[in-house]
Amino acid sequence: MENFSNHDSENIKEDLIDGLETEEPGQDERESADQVMTMDQFTEFEESFKSLSEGSLTRGEVVQIGKEYVMLDVKGKSEGRILLNEFLDADGNVTVKIGDEVEALVLRSDDEDGEIILSKAKAEKIKVWDDITRIHNEDGTIQGVITSRVKGGLSVDIGVNAFLPGSQVDSRPIKNLESLVGQTFDFKILKFNKRRGNVVLSHRAILEVAREAQKRETLATLEAGAVVEGVVKNLTEYGAFIDLGGLDGLLHVTDMSWGRLAHPSELFGVSDKVTVKVLAFDREKSRVSLGLKQLHEDPWITASQKYVVGEKITGRVVSLADYGAFVELDKGIEGLIHVSEMSWTRKVRNPASILKVGDIVDCVILKVDTGAKRISLGMKQVEPNPWDTVAERYPIGTIIEGKIKNITDFGVFIGIDEGIDGLVHISDISWTRRYKHPSEVFKKGDSVRALILAIDRDQERFSLGIKQLEEDPWSIAVARFPVGRTVSGKVTNITDFGLFVELAEGVEGLIHVSESGLPKGKPLSEAYKLGDEITAKVISISATDHKIGLSIKRLKKDDDDRLYKDYADSSRGGSGGGVSVLGEQLSKAFAAQQSRSDDDEN
Repeated sequence: MENFSNHDSENIKEDLIDGLETEEPGQDERESADQVMTMDQFTEFEESFKSLSEGSLTRGEVVQIGKEYVMLDVKGKSEGRILLNEFLDADGNVTVKIGDEVEALVLRSDDEDGEIILSKAKAEKIKVWDDITRIHNEDGTIQGVITSRVKGGLSVDIGVNAFLPGSQVDSRPIKNLESLVGQTFDFKILKFNKRRGNVVLSHRAILEVAREAQKRETLATLEAGAVVEGVVKNLTEYGAFIDLGGLDGLLHVTDMSWGRLAHPSELFGVSDKVTVKVLAFDREKSRVSLGLKQLHEDPWITASQKYVVGEKITGRVVSLADYGAFVELDKGIEGLIHVSEMSWTRKVRNPASILKVGDIVDCVILKVDTGAKRISLGMKQVEPNPWDTVAERYPIGTIIEGKIKNITDFGVFIGIDEGIDGLVHISDISWTRRYKHPSEVFKKGDSVRALILAIDRDQERFSLGIKQLEEDPWSIAVARFPVGRTVSGKVTNITDFGLFVELAEGVEGLIHVSESGLPKGKPLSEAYKLGDEITAKVISISATDHKIGLSIKRLKKDDDDRLYKDYADSSRGGSGGGVSVLGEQLSKAFAAQQSRSDDDEN
């Protein structure tokens, strides 16, 4: 077919018009006129010629499928060709056959071979943009396939590449957008720019329209007390939001179970179906409070019949506190084992030291208070109290041997029996030595022997003594150092108030400064030093208080009195049978000296 320009078209049109305006032809002329176009035919020819201008759309029938091109018959005019790869699917198969009608875009109206260059793919894009424009203007929907995850949202194939923001995917946040890749959805077109090739979609807008319709229907039928079904939409620490059909209700964590529940996720997962009861409904504010535990009877109603004081029961530790452990006895029923009820022998300061969440424990019911929904449990009551028989097993006066479990400022604790320790007070370590701290003598783990001194069953106290294993040196000190006896010993300590003198091992006596015989005001440290051997007179003794009073002054006085007596006796036994003048003078002088000595002391 020849190629025509617009100028040729106008010339042909004029010639045709001129021919139509001549007189009616004869037979020969009519035969000749059959070969000339009518006005209608020319108009059709002109329109078809215009339709093949570059950038226009045309339709044609597939007449040939080659190795590189597919040929179309575009209404009897020159054939058009389309690249074969526009008809191949993902597996490389040809998706067209001879006789199929195809719509295509005219890329070039003629080439060197006189063929029309067409594109099916570009025609489809033009049609897609026409559809996008129409759907946007009509507020309709368009279907597309999510192809990939991109920054800020998803990429969607709707014939052209479109963008679906993350906020427009659903009415609720979607954590894993990648999970939607490959799925097909309907979308609203929020905005588009054909020149830039941008299209922004929303699936959320469609959901919200449907949800609003559901909400109106739900609001019309919902009422307090109704039992309804819903889907878990979201979970928080304080509860779960349930979609009741266009309307969300709150199922608070305290209304989920009669028992303890740390987090709603222990019962539900997002998208789970759940049956709940409407506890309260505010139609104006569209607020709904839901309950799950209310669908079941409160287990505390029959607790007093089911749990009897004194009975043994098994439960699971569900929570630990500083003051005890909570044990689940049944669904919705918990009891508390106080720290004081955990062991007969151990002073439990932290329940976590002997229990952990999840442990199965045996215990005894101590008290049931259904009004306050409290059950007191005892763990130690499962076993006999060892303090009930300890006095029988360890009579007072028994010598035991054990290892030191602990050392404190006031003494040492010795392990006696399972969970029973005895205390050796620091004052019961030695008869004679005074220790500032037991660690001067012992260390943890040492094995020691001790005597049982006392057992207090009520206070659960076991008193021991180490020094009592030996005789108290002070018990024999009374007989050994009676009042009036002259004794000797070494100075072991010098203080402002007196001298300490060791009389025997573990036995010391005190010479008070007033009994030292020194002139008033003279320091003891000037007259004595540590280690000096001193002789003194015992003037007092107390085995109970472990005290012996000594005096140098009184010992000297006794010596002086004895000398005077000896002198007086010898004088009276001389010539003349009487006291000589010299003897009387010496006697007066001695008396005067004694008087001065007494004045110095006072």
